[in-house]
Amino acid sequence: MLQQPTALIELGVVIGCLGVAWLLIRFLRGKQPDPSSIWFGHHVIDGILFPVLALLLALIARRVLQEAIPLAVFRVAIPVLSSLAVIRLTVKVLGAAFPASSALRVVERTVSWGAWLATVLWITGLLPIILMELDEITWKIGSSRVSLRNLIEGTLSAVLVMILSLSLSSALEARLLKGATDNLSLRKMAANILRALLLVAGLMLALSAVGIDLTALSVFGGALGVGVGMGLQKLAANYVSGFVILAERSLRIGDLVRVDNFEGVITDINTRFTVIRATNGRESIVPNEVLITQRVENASLADRRVSVTTVVQVAYGTDLQSVMPRLQAAVAQVPRVVQDPQPSVLLTQFAADGLELTVSFWIMDPEIGQLGVRSAVNLALLAELERLGVEIPFPQRVLRQASLPAAPQAGGVVSSPAP
Repeated sequence: MLQQPTALIELGVVIGCLGVAWLLIRFLRGKQPDPSSIWFGHHVIDGILFPVLALLLALIARRVLQEAIPLAVFRVAIPVLSSLAVIRLTVKVLGAAFPASSALRVVERTVSWGAWLATVLWITGLLPIILMELDEITWKIGSSRVSLRNLIEGTLSAVLVMILSLSLSSALEARLLKGATDNLSLRKMAANILRALLLVAGLMLALSAVGIDLTALSVFGGALGVGVGMGLQKLAANYVSGFVILAERSLRIGDLVRVDNFEGVITDINTRFTVIRATNGRESIVPNEVLITQRVENASLADRRVSVTTVVQVAYGTDLQSVMPRLQAAVAQVPRVVQDPQPSVLLTQFAADGLELTVSFWIMDPEIGQLGVRSAVNLALLAELERLGVEIPFPQRVLRQASLPAAPQAGGVVSSPAP
């Protein structure tokens, strides 16, 4: 049939559909701030939209031409474009949803081989025969009879629905979190709720596509409720606590907190756990229930300013009335020290070796650590004390050596020391 004179017309129309799809995606891709996405790809043709748009244009062209000329090329082009669209959609969406999955390569090969095998069977005309044979393989489940064909088609439909749900939820989450600053926690909560709702809706549609009666889920829902009340209560409590944290905004991404003697910055709030990153690079994964039921110190809930103190001693007899203002001015010159409230220098203790001064100052960026700014303040204090000639005392100890008694001689006579 490919040798028919009209085959060249069909071939030209198919090439035209590919060209129009490329031009449209190229035009839309040029207006996107990040064109290298799963939809547009890096080179237009490696995204999801190109095979999908080309397939839609080819279907429209086939509908227009089928009344005018006998079709031959479209019988090959439509299955090929369909397989390419299915492969591209599955691989790109799963790659974006599970970027670190080691099984992604296996899934990609399985989907590719299955799609191209179905294409070959479709083109050769064997697919209808195989489907008829699959219809003959049936078994009875309860009061309904299910065929192998229905099971395969339902499974494929379920997989497609779940992939579309993941794709839509990922796109909506990226859209919500884009450009978020102070309301990042609320957007994160909305993204989690949308993802959960879309996955539940996709699961319901997938079960309907497989042929499972959704009314039977009432029994499963009762069993699930018992399971949540018994073995899954901790997991359910963590999920509920996550939504409570995001809704109340008592903890936000970027807050400096201390939980169970672990201090760090909140980098992510998930529905089950919260990630806290310390200044030394270590991360703590804290269940959300712990953040609700235990005491949590939030150093930046109402104000990001954090007070830092350091201690220095000066010798007794130092003129503190003139030294303390100079030390306060020196601390105020350190870059990370804020001017409101101003640093303070207080006499806090009469120590054994000298007068103990406590220097208190405030910083606005506790998430990058306090050790560096404390070191800078100590260096500024040392330089100012040396410039003023103030002595920094240190412990001094006096050692006394006791004289040893002379060793006795034989016969009990003790020799006297020589004059």
